Amino acid sequence: MDAPAHLPLFVHVALALAAALLLAGAGRAAARRLRQPEVIGEVTAGLLVGPLVLALSDRATFEALLPADVLDVLRFVGQTGLVLYLVGLAHRLRPQPGGTPRRPLTALVLGAFLLPLGTGLLLVGIITVTGDTPARGDVPLPSFVLMVAVAMSITAVPVLSRILGDRGLSDSQEGRLALAAGIVMDSLGWIMLALAIGLGAGSLTGLWHSGLALLAGGGCALAVRLALRTRPARALCRRMPTATGVLIGLAALGTALLTEHLGMTAIVGAALVGLAVPHEDRAPWNTPVSRVSRAGRAITPVFFVVTGVHVLVKAFAAASWTLIVATLVLGCVGKLAGGWVGARLGGLGPHPARRIGVLMNTRGLTELIVLEAGHRAGLLPSPLVLALVTMALVTTALTGPLLTLVDRAERRTRPRAAAAFPRTVLAKGSTP
Repeated sequence: MDAPAHLPLFVHVALALAAALLLAGAGRAAARRLRQPEVIGEVTAGLLVGPLVLALSDRATFEALLPADVLDVLRFVGQTGLVLYLVGLAHRLRPQPGGTPRRPLTALVLGAFLLPLGTGLLLVGIITVTGDTPARGDVPLPSFVLMVAVAMSITAVPVLSRILGDRGLSDSQEGRLALAAGIVMDSLGWIMLALAIGLGAGSLTGLWHSGLALLAGGGCALAVRLALRTRPARALCRRMPTATGVLIGLAALGTALLTEHLGMTAIVGAALVGLAVPHEDRAPWNTPVSRVSRAGRAITPVFFVVTGVHVLVKAFAAASWTLIVATLVLGCVGKLAGGWVGARLGGLGPHPARRIGVLMNTRGLTELIVLEAGHRAGLLPSPLVLALVTMALVTTALTGPLLTLVDRAERRTRPRAAAAFPRTVLAKGSTP
């Protein structure tokens, strides 16, 4: 097994990239056969390959297959994929015009966001009471609490949108409301994530550096927005969307590297650029942005492999089953109950409210991006990352089966209502 160590670096990296992408394809195929979102199979396969290789071999063989210099290149490729993918994700985090009524949307956001924030506080309490030092780490308590609360409150807009399309719910009241609420909640989540990373500096100097990085990233994003709203930029977008996409991608990478260099995670810089891309009818910005996002999405499987090697290999030995079970239960309760309560307060009936609660429980890739940001900032120790990753995968996988159960329960109640209707009419029309 020493041969891989003697390969030229570019050959070794190319083989590792090919293996990661093939593994992702196999995971997607397995997920389709199981009628699950493709991201479930892709993420699971990528995250587990490192721990499985180490479990089936020894450390020397593992390091020969994935030496440090190869992992460094793979980490850069994975981060690049995340940055490019986030441009499209952040660009979508804006409610569409003429959409959801304000009262149901506000009620749903309050329920499906505040209750999961509360379950994050409960999870921190459980970690403290059980004395789970590996999961707690030495992060300042305010930033740790805020980071865990954010991680528990995410709803993945891209996966949710895909599930709505597969289920034929995109144009339904529940589908539009769930998607709009997901957009609002994820936008709030990104703001709170930046605040948690700033608080995690632990000193006024560190907080100042984080604020400076955020201001610098915001300045770059503003420059991108002003440049894209000029007439030459609109003309370039219409005539050469691919070239426009390349320029947007380079701007996102530059902003991400700058914010990371100044002390803020690169993910925040990329999200700022995505938010800065205009939404205009006069220029089809969706086309170049979607191409940038697709390019990034194609190489994000590399990010899962690197995360599995760097985070989960250590976490499997340190994470407790109490932590994993508590995180999963609280994650489900927060979103399912919060979504149901919010929908009911917004005026929806019992069955639509249950359906929305299930949809709010979808976390997917967005959750993993938030966890990566928290881990790289030193706010989430590896055992807690493992518990939250497990929660994200299980809750997303449960979305389809739970929607099926809700649909069946609704169909069972329809015949009863139809049977009761003639009796009600007869009762009203009968003579005394």
